[in-house]
Amino acid sequence: MKKITFLFVLFLTQVFSQQQSVTYSVTPTSFEENQSITITINGSSVNEATWGIAGNALYLWAWSFDSNDTNIQDCPTNGSWTNSSETNRLTYNSGNDTYSISFVPNTFYSRTGIGRIGFLVKAKDGTGDKKSQDILVEVGVFSSTLTAPGLNSTTILNSGGSLLVTATNNNGNADYNLKANGVSINTMNAVTSYSFNHTGITSNQNYELDITQGTVTQTKTFSVVINPGTVSEILPNGLEDGINYNGSDNTKATLVLEAPGKDFVYVAGSFNNWQPSATYAMKKDPISGKFWLELTGLTATQTESYQYWVVDETPIANSPAIVKVADPCSTVVLSPFDDPYIPAASYPNLPIYPAGQEREVTVLKTGQTPYNWQVTNFIKPNKDNLVVYELLVRDFDANRNYQDVINKISYLKDLGINAIELMPVMEYEGNESWGYNTSFHMALDKFYGTEDKFKELVDICHQNGIAVILDIAFNHAFGRNPMVRMWMNDPDGDGWGSPSTENPYFNTVARHTYSVGEDFNHASNYTRAYVKRTLKHWISDFKIDGFRWDLTKGFTQNCNSSDQGCTNDYQQDRVDVLKEYVDYSWSLDPNHYAIFEHLGSDSEEQQWANYKIAEGKGIMMWGELHEAYKQLAMGYSTNADISRMGHVSRGFTGKRLIGYPESHDKDRLMYEAVTYGNSAGANPVNGNLTNALNRVGAIGATSILVPGPKMIWHFQELGMDDSIYTCNNGSVNTEADAIAGDCKLDTKPQPQWAENWLSDPIRGLIYQKYARLINLKTTEAVFNGDYTISPDGNNIKQRIYVYDNSLPTTQLKNVVILANFSVADLSIIPDFPYTGAWYDLMDDTPYNVTNTATPITIPSGQFRIFGNQPSALSVTTFENDEKVVVYPNPAENSLFISLDSKKIEIYTITGQLVKSFAAVVANQSLNIDEIQKGIYFIKITNADNKTVKRKFVKE
Repeated sequence: MKKITFLFVLFLTQVFSQQQSVTYSVTPTSFEENQSITITINGSSVNEATWGIAGNALYLWAWSFDSNDTNIQDCPTNGSWTNSSETNRLTYNSGNDTYSISFVPNTFYSRTGIGRIGFLVKAKDGTGDKKSQDILVEVGVFSSTLTAPGLNSTTILNSGGSLLVTATNNNGNADYNLKANGVSINTMNAVTSYSFNHTGITSNQNYELDITQGTVTQTKTFSVVINPGTVSEILPNGLEDGINYNGSDNTKATLVLEAPGKDFVYVAGSFNNWQPSATYAMKKDPISGKFWLELTGLTATQTESYQYWVVDETPIANSPAIVKVADPCSTVVLSPFDDPYIPAASYPNLPIYPAGQEREVTVLKTGQTPYNWQVTNFIKPNKDNLVVYELLVRDFDANRNYQDVINKISYLKDLGINAIELMPVMEYEGNESWGYNTSFHMALDKFYGTEDKFKELVDICHQNGIAVILDIAFNHAFGRNPMVRMWMNDPDGDGWGSPSTENPYFNTVARHTYSVGEDFNHASNYTRAYVKRTLKHWISDFKIDGFRWDLTKGFTQNCNSSDQGCTNDYQQDRVDVLKEYVDYSWSLDPNHYAIFEHLGSDSEEQQWANYKIAEGKGIMMWGELHEAYKQLAMGYSTNADISRMGHVSRGFTGKRLIGYPESHDKDRLMYEAVTYGNSAGANPVNGNLTNALNRVGAIGATSILVPGPKMIWHFQELGMDDSIYTCNNGSVNTEADAIAGDCKLDTKPQPQWAENWLSDPIRGLIYQKYARLINLKTTEAVFNGDYTISPDGNNIKQRIYVYDNSLPTTQLKNVVILANFSVADLSIIPDFPYTGAWYDLMDDTPYNVTNTATPITIPSGQFRIFGNQPSALSVTTFENDEKVVVYPNPAENSLFISLDSKKIEIYTITGQLVKSFAAVVANQSLNIDEIQKGIYFIKITNADNKTVKRKFVKE
């Protein structure tokens, strides 16, 4: 039970088993669900130091069963596996060295009709099996026990076999009624023990043994599966693993399952009342060994669900003979653990999980109406000037779903980004997660919305010139994954476990130091086929433009979990297999984006970045510069070298480095600046959010404008200053707080849309600066050219020179970027390449250079960008006319123009029209109250259709 709702996360730690067996007592020993009980753990049986526990911080992780010992539910106050709730903390009794907790079961578990409770004790963060064994305790004065076969067990028989059923009860005599597939086959009354041998069994049986004493009935369930004798038959051509719908007949669908080493498989589902006969035994292809079955008699548009009953008649030790799993290639799954907590607004008409089943089931629905794509020929933005917006759907807006992102598409378009990168949206364990605890790689997690809603998001992004990139975790999968469970080591028989030695997909132990979940073996043909099947699904069915491959260091088979040096060194096997995967993606879409989060040695990353670069391909690599930009944000020059923001520093032939100052995995620069920044100087940042925020534009200028693809983490463009360790309750737990546990993965407080950050005079201006920078990046050819990063004296005074000598002098071809990260105003030597007319590219005002080395004074935290020509963002038809006055400037609610005008148009600095007026007389009051605060251009057209441009500031 303990593996059902763990919210595992992606963090860098060595995982190894630290499970301990504890001794315990429950008082009273016999109790009803409405009576108070006390659980006591003997302290002498727990080695707290092994789990790194301080302050006697031990927690109860609990679950419960109904009166039939089925329908398992977690205790509502468990918290998460990595961060147990304080409600479930045990009280330490120093006098007798025990831990205890008291509660009333139906209150504690928030349910009635409890027949059994389960619990274990654990560290607050249970990662690495920092837990005890499972402990089960019966509830009620009257109890009964099924002694044979095992409770909820499945026995495998040949046709005609027999099954012995035995049971006992306490508290006096009871009545017994044994039912098979709903029909009573034997009864015994007024006895304390029961025995019956069911003989001549020729079909699958679901048994219920009702044991009644007075008004109380307890039901024990178990089953028999008959070996159907697998039929060998060639798999029809063109079928893939998973569901294959019949395009010409909506009453049919063919299921294909890869299950090497298994003896036979049944398909159980809503279409056979979850009681499959021999008709639903899968056939086996004699060539590939795949199991397959054509379903017939289905009803078009009717939602069905199913599982595979996968049988190994001679399992190895600790492995189950039968496992019931959803389809590994499910595109929609129903979960008894997660679905009850999915908002109807996010997923309308969510199918109901089938009663009486266990674990995930796969949804099947023939005759579905295809999504009507509006964009079928999307042209991807150039890799060289890609600006990626990394986004976690959960924390992007209040409803935490795809519709929230759709609603903000104009925000993203106005910002100018040309790609969004969604943190994993594939079906993961739990609901509120970063998504790296993936269990089904081809299914969308329903917490965010429906398949059609996700397709709508992709379609709308494409309509607005924005590519969609999915973050995908192929390094690992988690315990609910069917390919883990079909070949698992399950010594406690609870249906959860780690991969066994027979598992064709997963290693039994991780082959690298950064493991989480279960480690995929990418040397396996089965794993590689599964990865390619998944890639095809997202590219072909959802028009996904690229993948960000998570933790590519884990794709090797050459290392072990304790050899970090080996993991970080060059490994040829992962170079080869990752090239194979990317080649497959390019075979489906020649312009597909491939992005690796490797963060490894330059020599290995060069193998990918330079791969097929002459063909315009090449794999983009994540380039983390968080530490350097953090130092600059804090006002320090040490460890602040940003030269590796560009591809040349890595030895890449082409621009294939996605450099970034912030990402989901690092703390916010603004939090770091305000908390740990420089407190000296005229403009200290420590404790001064305003001074810190004034640096965000400079961070953007010195990162985004470096040639090559770049990335920003959502709300960087607004100066987000909430720590990554912000907890659900708004407090902040640092990474070092091992006892309380950090809150890195917690759902963050509601985003700042409600606080109108866009209209905030400081944060709104940051957004406008970022929009201008991004538009320069994506529209000006010079930013696809060359560059040098050469600070003036030290890193605190940054100078970046971007140039393209192949461009004509009449075009923007030389750009000098200066930024002052000191806590004082400073002068920076610009080293212009030549004298003459230059322009401030943030507003295209002219700047005359008479001496290339004359220092330019730049205020603390600010930046300047100079170009040899105005940017193409300028409206070139404007003619300057000094007689036209715009006042007041800055303006608050009203604006006045000193000229009769045929038309007046107000634009953002990135070129978006926000308001216009017609037939305006001189000095007429123009209402600009609804315009957000920031810098704007105003275009004034007179009766002769001549135009003039002015800049003003809205306060």
